[in-house]
Amino acid sequence: MTRILVSTLTILVATSFVAAGDPPKGFESLFNGKDLASWKSTGNLKVWGADKGVIYCEGGGGGWLMTEKEYGDYELRLEYKMPKGGNSGVGIRSPLKGDPAYQGMELQLIDDEGWPGGLQKWQNTGAIYNVVPPKTIKNMPIGEWNVMKVVAKGRQITVINNGATLVDANLDDYVKEHAKKHPGILRKDGHIGFQSYNKRVEFRNIFLKAL
Repeated sequence: MTRILVSTLTILVATSFVAAGDPPKGFESLFNGKDLASWKSTGNLKVWGADKGVIYCEGGGGGWLMTEKEYGDYELRLEYKMPKGGNSGVGIRSPLKGDPAYQGMELQLIDDEGWPGGLQKWQNTGAIYNVVPPKTIKNMPIGEWNVMKVVAKGRQITVINNGATLVDANLDDYVKEHAKKHPGILRKDGHIGFQSYNKRVEFRNIFLKAL
């Protein structure tokens, strides 16, 4: 009986966690769970969709799906699901024009283990793309949900994936080497977004708390 009750409780907790529009205390939801209101695409909007609490891209060609609002200092929580050979990214402090990987900051999402060909360390999941490599790789198996937390506070950017700290960087340490190619590391605020690159990627439970 105890085992059944524990299993039932686990299911109820998991169900409540994935419910759209029910953010943790102090957080706001950036996604209403049913459509792309408050989001805009820099590419083909038809590549993007929303269904049953999930934002998804069907493949490449959609550019970036960006929030209409801009944000500066915050804690961002989200979950994402990658396909085999998939590639995507989370844009932070990004403008609507230009490549967020350079004009803003892209936090890389990729199938590290199954990507064809080699990857540079700054191309692994959690990296501030082409600027700060992750300290480790901590992915869930392909097809399972990953839990990511991003804290952007002043010049400090922290990326935690599935409980492991991948990046904890002071951007000032990278200005001399990278600011010319990546002026986005100098920005104080901007849009949050997701990248359409090659295959279907899904996002849910997209919550933000201003700091």
